[in-house]
Amino acid sequence: MIHPTALIHPGAQLGPETTVGPYAVIDENVALGARCRVGPHVHLTGHTTIGDDNRFHSGCVIGDAPQDFKYAGGPTRLLIGNGNTFREHVTVNRSNRLDEDTVIGDGNFFMAGSHAGHNCRLGNNNILANGALLAGHVILADRAFISGNCLVHQFCRVGRLALMQGGSAISKDLPPFCIARGDNGICGLNGVGLRRSGIDAEQRLRLKRAYAILFRSGHRRETALARAQSEFAGDPLVQELIEFIVNSRRGICADTRGPARGETPADEEA
Repeated sequence: MIHPTALIHPGAQLGPETTVGPYAVIDENVALGARCRVGPHVHLTGHTTIGDDNRFHSGCVIGDAPQDFKYAGGPTRLLIGNGNTFREHVTVNRSNRLDEDTVIGDGNFFMAGSHAGHNCRLGNNNILANGALLAGHVILADRAFISGNCLVHQFCRVGRLALMQGGSAISKDLPPFCIARGDNGICGLNGVGLRRSGIDAEQRLRLKRAYAILFRSGHRRETALARAQSEFAGDPLVQELIEFIVNSRRGICADTRGPARGETPADEEA
C-alpha cells in the first residue's frame, strides 16, 4: 500500500503492513516498524528509527535537522517508540549531538502544529495540544498534558501527570501532578488527571496536603521540603514530588496564590 507518487529511498526500511500516502518522502536512513500509516505530504528524514503502529498525518516533518546554530552536521538521531500519533504539520527535530538522541516514547499524541525540538526526551502517553511548543532538551515524563499554544523553554522538565493550561509558558520546571497557569505559575493539583490515572481519594488528599506544605506554607524551600519529607516519608507519590523539586536545576514554578491564609511568611519565621 504505497502510493505511486510517494518518494521512498531504496535504503529506507518499511515494516510489514505499513502504508505510505501520496507525495510522502521517506529518506535513506529512516526505518519504519510494522503497521505504520504515513499520510500525504509527510517527510520522514534524518537518522530516524520509528517503532510499530505510528500514524503520521498530512504535512508532518519528522527527523529534520535541529534548529540550532551549534549544529555542525553529522548523523544525529531521532528515536520514536510505538503507537504515537502525529497530527497535521507536526515537527520533531533530531538531536544536535552524536552522544544524545531526541527520544519519543510510546502512545504520545501530538495535535496539529505542535513541535518537539532537538534533544527532547518524552516518556509515554503525553498529549501536546494544537500549537504546543517544546524547545530543545525539554524532558516530559509520562501522561503530561500540554494544552494549546503552550510554551516550554529549553532544558525545562515537566513531571508526570502535570498539566499546562492553554497559553501558559514555563522557563522553570513544572512538578509532577501540578497545573501550570500563566508564566511560571502553578495553581494546584491536576485532580482530573490523578483520578483518571487510578489514584484514589486518600492518596489525592495526601498529595494535596503535601502541596500545601511545599508551595503554600510560606516556608523557605528547605524547610518545606524537610517538613513534607517527615510527614509523608512512606508515600511514594509525595516522594516523587519531593525528589523532582530537589533535583531541579532551573528552579520550580511558584504557586500563584502564595502563602495560605494563617501561615507565617518565610521572612517572619521565628
